[in-house]
Amino acid sequence: MEKHNFKEYKLDDWVHQVIDKLHFDHPTPIQEKVIPAVLRHESVIGQSHTGSGKTHAFLLPLFNQLEMDKEEVQFVITSPTRELATQIFDEVKKIIDYAQLEDNVSAKLFIGGTDKKRSLGKLKTQPQIIVATPGRLLDLIEDDAINMYTAKSFVIDEADLMLDLGLITEIDKMLVRAKESIQLLVFSATIPERLQPFLKKYMANPTNFHIQDHFAPETIEHRLVPLRHRQIEDVVYQIAQAINPYLAIIFVNSKEAANALAKALEKRQIKAGLIHGGLQARERKRVLKDIQALKYQYIVATDLAARGIDIKGVSHVINAQMPKEEEFYIHRIGRTARAGMEGTAINLYHEEDLALLNKLTSRKIEFTTYDIVKGEWKEIKAWNERNLRKKSGHDVDQEAWRRVRKPDKVKPGYKKKMKWQHEKIKKQMKRQNKKK
Repeated sequence: MEKHNFKEYKLDDWVHQVIDKLHFDHPTPIQEKVIPAVLRHESVIGQSHTGSGKTHAFLLPLFNQLEMDKEEVQFVITSPTRELATQIFDEVKKIIDYAQLEDNVSAKLFIGGTDKKRSLGKLKTQPQIIVATPGRLLDLIEDDAINMYTAKSFVIDEADLMLDLGLITEIDKMLVRAKESIQLLVFSATIPERLQPFLKKYMANPTNFHIQDHFAPETIEHRLVPLRHRQIEDVVYQIAQAINPYLAIIFVNSKEAANALAKALEKRQIKAGLIHGGLQARERKRVLKDIQALKYQYIVATDLAARGIDIKGVSHVINAQMPKEEEFYIHRIGRTARAGMEGTAINLYHEEDLALLNKLTSRKIEFTTYDIVKGEWKEIKAWNERNLRKKSGHDVDQEAWRRVRKPDKVKPGYKKKMKWQHEKIKKQMKRQNKKK
């Protein structure tokens, strides 16, 4: 497949020089789609995974549209967590530094957990670029410290996470103060049904891009453990006894489930860090500090830790509850096997997860089914053995018909004879398969 080149896009020379300094050889699939659309001032809904090059897919064309002589807010980037906002702001600063635009471009980071008065003190003039968490930015807008009306573009990063954390209401209050013609760029791993009313309110005719080019790294081993009638905390405890992780993230689907599991593990003498959207910013900062100081071997978390927070050194991901969407599985396991390292994903599953497992299998993810017997891993029947058996039987049947000799001349009883041959060949093939 022919690779595209950044030179194909109508970007200013100085932006191309920045791209060279960033050592970007070819645009990623999301960049191929989004950059031209943003340059055409289209509103965009982009679905892609972490690490797909999404941040530069919107940063490069937005910088290209910057009017450096105007001291007014021109584009705003919102992100659900302080950690994510800081990561994006670091990339903004890098572009300004590489382009040597420190004297011409003003960019500011506004995040929760920092002193509001200090944020207001920094605002002698309106910044041209704003990167922020929704709560802090809305405070500044409501205090008339920031004028949203001049903004030409507005980015909502990790929109489904914004929804889960209850931040979409704050985005709504900001966009009410923006121009009707504002370019809205929404990026999300999934587009839940609950997000649709918001999208319809602000996006009349958006361009949709869904990039599904990312599969799990080959250095990850995917294990399945049937939950059956057991309690999640009991099976997680058994897994903890059978592995010795450098750092393991145990994922669940809600903050209530996270609190309950962390408490249940603590009763079993396993002290686990806890990360979810219900924690205060100060508490989350403390937990992350403790994780970096290697105080925990286990972290119980919601999907906030899969995308909203950067945690290094994860050797194991344990899905105590399987996610509802396949993209969320990709994000979760993407926390391990980084920088060429190996990793293990251990998944507790029951009947209602089979549809998801089928989807993931079609994306070339291979699962091996295990259980833990007397503290040891024991490989058991494949989770989809019945399907495999059916498929195998079907293949044998088809191959047997292919081997049946067709008569040159049709004689009475030829169909019966062919069927007899077919059954004979099929039996032979099955015997051979058993021997193998």
